[in-house]
Amino acid sequence: MRDAENGYRLREDVHKRHGFDLRVISGDEEARLTFLGATAGRAKESRTLVIDIGGGSTEYVIGEPASRPSFHVSTRLGSVRQSERHLREDPPSRASMDALSAAAGEIIAAEVPVGVREAVTSGIAVAGTATSLAAIDQELKPYDASRVHGYRLSLGACERMLFTLAAMPVAERREVAGLHPDRAPTIVAGAAILVESMRCFELDGVETSEADILQGAALDCFALE
Repeated sequence: MRDAENGYRLREDVHKRHGFDLRVISGDEEARLTFLGATAGRAKESRTLVIDIGGGSTEYVIGEPASRPSFHVSTRLGSVRQSERHLREDPPSRASMDALSAAAGEIIAAEVPVGVREAVTSGIAVAGTATSLAAIDQELKPYDASRVHGYRLSLGACERMLFTLAAMPVAERREVAGLHPDRAPTIVAGAAILVESMRCFELDGVETSEADILQGAALDCFALE
């Protein structure tokens, strides 16, 4: 709705049918709320990176917990977007995987200044790619959010999972314990983006969080009351 030229029509329709108003937030506000939700209750002194891998983009939000982020950027590193661009074979070839990893590294380096990357001391990964990898690493079947939230994903574990998942056709990925079948087509690109993100920020691991923008919005509402 933020980008669509006719987004106002949806807002008008929702108001007419249901009697309440939709508020479209800016990219800055989205980053602030995501960071607030993911970092709530954490030590203020850490320089924390929140990685939000989506289908069309990946957001990098950096700052100190309980404070407004000092840096954020939305990149073209979406798991769906990069799957369509690079991973056309099933399973993907080594050349395709190398091209995806190289493209991800180049985008991160171009969008996040080196000084900003070097200042980061810890990382939190939110959204489906990270939570899926946390579930796969623990072989959770069924999915258990209480075991995913706060789980530490090491770079080594993510590299191993990426190698294993990339070697499987989509049909085989759908049977992997911890992975929702609907995520099978895009999990390889998502995992590659997360791995390259950790490498670029020189993190040996990230914490997985089930809390993100929705929790941030709720906390923000309570703060205003």
